[in-house]
Amino acid sequence: MQYRKDKKGNDISILGYGCMRFTKKGNSIDLDKAEKELMAAIEGGVNYLDTAYIYPGSEAAVGEIINRNQCREKVYLATKLPHYMIKSMEGVEKTFKEELKRLQTDYIDFYLMHMLGDVSVWEKLKNMGMVEWIEGKLASGQIRNIGFSYHGSSDMFKKLVDAYDWDFCQIQYNYMDETSQAGVEGLKYANAKGLPVIIMEPLRGGRLVDLLPESAKELFHKDPEGRTPAELAFKWLYSQPEVTCVLSGMNSLEMVEQNLKTASESHPGCMTDSDKTLIELVKKEIHKSVKVGCTGCGYCMPCPKGVDIPGTFRCYNAMYSEGKNSGRMDYLQCTALRKDTSSASQCIGCGKCESHCPQHIEIRKELKNAAAQLETPFYKVAKAGVRLFKLW
Repeated sequence: MQYRKDKKGNDISILGYGCMRFTKKGNSIDLDKAEKELMAAIEGGVNYLDTAYIYPGSEAAVGEIINRNQCREKVYLATKLPHYMIKSMEGVEKTFKEELKRLQTDYIDFYLMHMLGDVSVWEKLKNMGMVEWIEGKLASGQIRNIGFSYHGSSDMFKKLVDAYDWDFCQIQYNYMDETSQAGVEGLKYANAKGLPVIIMEPLRGGRLVDLLPESAKELFHKDPEGRTPAELAFKWLYSQPEVTCVLSGMNSLEMVEQNLKTASESHPGCMTDSDKTLIELVKKEIHKSVKVGCTGCGYCMPCPKGVDIPGTFRCYNAMYSEGKNSGRMDYLQCTALRKDTSSASQCIGCGKCESHCPQHIEIRKELKNAAAQLETPFYKVAKAGVRLFKLW
């Protein structure tokens, strides 16, 4: 196992265990199976475990497994505050205590504001008294490091990085999101500020493995070096020194063993010319199924009406390369779950974006097409609910 330093000099395994996708038995987590897999990872050197309040049964399962095996001091526990569900500091304290009880611990190593998507949301939390609460928990040792997880554009991500003296952050990042979401720009910005960066969705929920186009799968099938889709995707991330830890939602011993092997063999700059060529060929096959030839360069931004143009096109394309539900859920997270919404339907057709687009995309036309596909009745109801109940 390779390790990289956090802000305070601790060694963090470059492979982290994402605890959202434990196997279910009926309506509950298969605890015995999860224990075998999680302990195999820990014995292989994994020391960063990521869960969240809203992952059904996950915190309790992690707490039980760690307690059974008496290995609390061997691991760093990371979990998240669902601030969007809470209206007062009393609610924050109640939720935090519940998380400690579920995890069977008296402290959290890495605590995140879950899906913090907008600076205005952070300002709202500050006005509630969040900063004082955090500083009290840090002083008492009940929280060892404070951070946030993020889905959205690199511009807003950078504003959030600068909004507080964070200890770490967590972003969605993979070879298909290099120029979208926080992207490589956000990764390097956070790193330059001294923040460890935890990576989620390295395989886009498995879609860069199981849901690759058949033509891309064929590239791996014929690969003379025998590389696998997961191996190459992880290696691409580990090669970047700004990446601290990559989370994987492992739910089989085979997956654990394969990921441990990749993590033990990878280091900054480990990508070979052959690796890079294969990545580009795979991306080319994925892009063949896209609807809009947007590269995510961002020259069309900012939109006067706040539309996340590159983000919209990324989700629109994902509907056809990864599945409709995948693209629509990503779009909901990135455009509606925030105070300042960034939906495609906010476009007023001013055309400012088109004059700056290097790809000469008919942006206004394509935004209408994207909105028609992405902004389903469910999306509209969810967005209205977010606005009504101020869930941002």
